[in-house]
Amino acid sequence: MATQANISVGRRKESVARVRLVPGTGNITINGRAIDAYFGRETSKMILVEPMKLVDQMGKLDVLVTARGGGLSGQAGAIRHGISRALCDINPEYRPILKKAGFMTRDARAVERKKYGRPGARKRFQFSKR
Repeated sequence: MATQANISVGRRKESVARVRLVPGTGNITINGRAIDAYFGRETSKMILVEPMKLVDQMGKLDVLVTARGGGLSGQAGAIRHGISRALCDINPEYRPILKKAGFMTRDARAVERKKYGRPGARKRFQFSKR
């Protein structure tokens, strides 16, 4: 285990999260606020800790995050991606475990752009025969 901080970047939708892992007691701080103060949904909190639980690093590392852009759901996914990448920097043996769980892949799903002449990305105006 490294003694210095490991910094990594995670992305999801329009969100970008800079994640720093330091040896500690398991505190998670996002934009200067505790995880409970930042995320209201339990699912968002659960998403964040999944990679650390998988490699049994829960309570051994402090997580310091700067998240920007997008909404809370996208930020949670970006943070998870960043934590996974930082864990691989700490110990390369974690990579196959995290990759199998799908945490190393950047989730490319994003909102489709709106096309011209349409009310939305795919929606069409009501058809009228006459």
